[in-house]
Amino acid sequence: MKTFHELHAANINPEALRSEIDTKGYALIRNLIPQDSIRSVLADVTRILSTENWLSPTADPLQRIPQHSVAYGDPDPVFKRVYQDVFNLESFHALPHQPALQRAMKMIVGDQLLIHPKPIGRLIFPNCEHLVVHAHQDYEFMGGDSEFFTVWIPLHNCPTDMGALRILEGSHRYGIQHHQRENLHVPEIPLDRVAGNDWVGGDLNAGDVLIFHSLTVHAASPNISQQMRLSLDCRFQDARRVLNPSNLVFAGESGKSWEKTYSGWKSDTLKFYWKNIPLTFNPSKAEIEHLARTAEPPSKRARYARMVSQLA
Repeated sequence: MKTFHELHAANINPEALRSEIDTKGYALIRNLIPQDSIRSVLADVTRILSTENWLSPTADPLQRIPQHSVAYGDPDPVFKRVYQDVFNLESFHALPHQPALQRAMKMIVGDQLLIHPKPIGRLIFPNCEHLVVHAHQDYEFMGGDSEFFTVWIPLHNCPTDMGALRILEGSHRYGIQHHQRENLHVPEIPLDRVAGNDWVGGDLNAGDVLIFHSLTVHAASPNISQQMRLSLDCRFQDARRVLNPSNLVFAGESGKSWEKTYSGWKSDTLKFYWKNIPLTFNPSKAEIEHLARTAEPPSKRARYARMVSQLA
C-alpha cells in the first residue's frame, strides 16, 4: 500500500487543496486542528466510556485500553445507548466548527460553507474483524448532491495498526460504484469490482485531518492494537447545492431529537445553526409530505412524517 501524500497546515492554499482533491480524491493535512481542541473531545468521550465500564479501571482512560470482556458495536443496544451519550456531547459537535478546519474547507467548497450537523463518532474496539467498515463511498449513505466532502479526524495518534482509514486513490473519478447489499449490515463495494488506482494509507496523528470526496472509495484498516480507536467524521458542502434532508433530522423510531441532544449544552451558538441558512432539499419538503401520505408500507409513511415534523 502506498503512503499518503501529505500537506502541512502552514502551507495550504486553495489551489493546492483543490489539486489534491481533483487528482487523488483526498487531501491529508497535517497539524490543522489545535491539540487542545482534540484533547477536549477525547477527554469527554473517554470519560463516558470509562463511566460505562468499557475501559480498564487500572489504566488512564485517555489510553483507551478496553476491559478484556468488552467489545460492542452497532447495532448492539448497549453500543447504541453509549454512542448516543457521545453524540450528545457539545464538544463533539463543536469540533467540525473549529476555525482552522472551516478555513480549509472554504478553500475547497467556497465561502458558502454548510457543515452537516450530524457528525459520526467511531468507537472501534481492537481485534473485532466483524466490525471493520469495508470499502464504500459516503454518497451511498448520504445522498443529496455528490459534491460534498468528508473530513476524518482521529482523536489521538492513530497508527495503521490501530485501524486508520485508507483511501483508494483516484476512485472518485469513476462515479457511483455498485455496493453489494445482500446479507450485509453495511453495504460495501466488493474488492474484485472496485474501480480506482492504488490504495494509500499511513499513520495519522491528533490534529491531522483526512479530507475526501463523497465518491472516493475508502475503508478502515483492522484495529490490531490493544487500544480503542476513537475518531470523528463530518461532512461539508457548498450550502447552495442540494441536500438530502435526512442529514438534518432523526427519522428513525429511536426517539432521538435535537432537543434531547442539546439538553445539556452550555451554549446556544450551534443549536439549529443550519436553520439560518437557505437550503434546497432533495427530496423537497413537498415531496416528503406527499410520501408521508402515500408511501408503502405504512412504516415508511411514519418515517417521512417524522421528517416533516422536524423540518417545520
